[in-house]
Amino acid sequence: QVQLVESGGGLVQAGGSLRLSCAASGRTFNWDRMGWFRQNPGKDRALVAAISWSGGTASYADSVKDRFTISRDNAKNTVYLQMNSLKPEDTAVYYCAADPPGALGWSYWGQGTQVTVSS
Repeated sequence: QVQLVESGGGLVQAGGSLRLSCAASGRTFNWDRMGWFRQNPGKDRALVAAISWSGGTASYADSVKDRFTISRDNAKNTVYLQMNSLKPEDTAVYYCAADPPGALGWSYWGQGTQVTVSS
């Protein structure tokens, strides 16, 4: 069974940090582009950060540039999102996703982890 399982969410004060993890299982994700999305009720899911299969290329939404860092450890089949200088507007459910080579976009999704930033 293919699974992406996020962890590391929680409640943090503004200015604080959290590190999200996404553990993949059921198939190798080493060749997939991986991404972190976030969503609030009534709003579309938005891409926060993405990383190439090798980890050599990363991209970020303007709203999180210079505060968030995406990374991956292919030996552990795990992707991370280091979030620093958190703001209340970063509050959302965060989802991990995989975009396999040749696929028509983001094909695998985790169940999400809640991040709440208090002011």
